[in-house]
Amino acid sequence: MVNERFSLAGKVALVTGASSGIGYCLAHGLAQAGATIVASARRIDRIEALVHDINNSGGKAIAVAMDVTSSDSVREAFDAAASEVGVCDIIINNAGIASPAPFLETDEASMDAVLDTNFKGIWRVSQEAARRLAEAKQPGAIVNIASILGLGALPGYSAYAASKGAVIQLTRTLANDLMRYGIRVNAIAPGWFETEMSQPFFASEKGQAAIRSMPSRRLGQLDELIGPVIMLASEAGSFVNGIVLPVDGAHHTRLA
Repeated sequence: MVNERFSLAGKVALVTGASSGIGYCLAHGLAQAGATIVASARRIDRIEALVHDINNSGGKAIAVAMDVTSSDSVREAFDAAASEVGVCDIIINNAGIASPAPFLETDEASMDAVLDTNFKGIWRVSQEAARRLAEAKQPGAIVNIASILGLGALPGYSAYAASKGAVIQLTRTLANDLMRYGIRVNAIAPGWFETEMSQPFFASEKGQAAIRSMPSRRLGQLDELIGPVIMLASEAGSFVNGIVLPVDGAHHTRLA
């Protein structure tokens, strides 16, 4: 059956940066597809409501503390997950920060912070996950949350765009390195979505003008990310490896 190929029943999915926005939405979506969710954030108290909601809705979820900028924290989070629900065979690398600023006003500390979280964070989590999957001789799927700003450019996002471009190249490289272990690595590149963080800007006159310039003439809704991620994480995408899938209403086609 076609629907069975999209099922995540029996899978354990780690979602980083699950406390809000994209991560929060994807955790719910993956749970609805049958996965056991390991929701992670730097502070467990920020994801307790998410875990409670999933468990009360008939799913299964646990919370683990994870700071993706710390290898020790990443390892301890995987240990905690393994002791409760087993090996994580789906990894959603979502944790990230933006810090937009004009290039001449971007200091080195800001650049380092963005790269450490957005790029090295994904590197740390992916390596820890892949080592455990390889040791268990268990296949898996890694889905990285990149951005259309890793495919094109807008002013004011030098650090963020560089980090997401690096994520895209890491995705392609890991797809080659890890296929021998049965681990697929793909990415989605979201465009502009309606979130608590983006809402104030897009409510402004400048933000409304930006929306009018988009091919779709609207912002994406977070639940529109669920389907693409489930496809990449499930057997439906069993021969899909090393791709970067824009989910942006064709916005990337208008970026330089």
